[in-house]
Amino acid sequence: MANILDPDWDAEQDRPPFRWRRSRLGLQAGSEKLGASMFELEPGAASFPLHIHYANEELLIVLEGSPTLRQLDGERRLDPGEVVALPAGRRGAHRVENRSDTTTRILVISTMLAPEVNEYPESDKIRVLDHAPGAVRSQAGELDTIVSSEHPLADYLEGEATV
Repeated sequence: MANILDPDWDAEQDRPPFRWRRSRLGLQAGSEKLGASMFELEPGAASFPLHIHYANEELLIVLEGSPTLRQLDGERRLDPGEVVALPAGRRGAHRVENRSDTTTRILVISTMLAPEVNEYPESDKIRVLDHAPGAVRSQAGELDTIVSSEHPLADYLEGEATV
């Protein structure tokens, strides 16, 4: 049973500064088309690189602490209880950092649309997925690939059979 006050942490990442624990509350509650994940960030940690979702919208709710929200047009400190809409597209670009000296917890509610394309503007990468971000990958062979401008993209017809 999903519980926001006593979360079952079911995923984590420890690749500084991207260090977090995650409780996929929507999945744990049986949700199919709506995601809800609680993230816990220790001091000095960040959630993910600055990124843009082109298919999915997110709603960020600060449960505890005062994280910093970075976006393409600047950054600002968020207060407990603050709710921020992150629409699909460049207006919703975001990265959450914990620059404070206490742990912060945020709840991210999202649509779970697939396919999804994420852009990482600071590293000039694109991620393409055939499943919703954060979903549990239940099948081998699902598409989840990252391309970089440092590696030229293949021509549309390159490698295709000629007849």
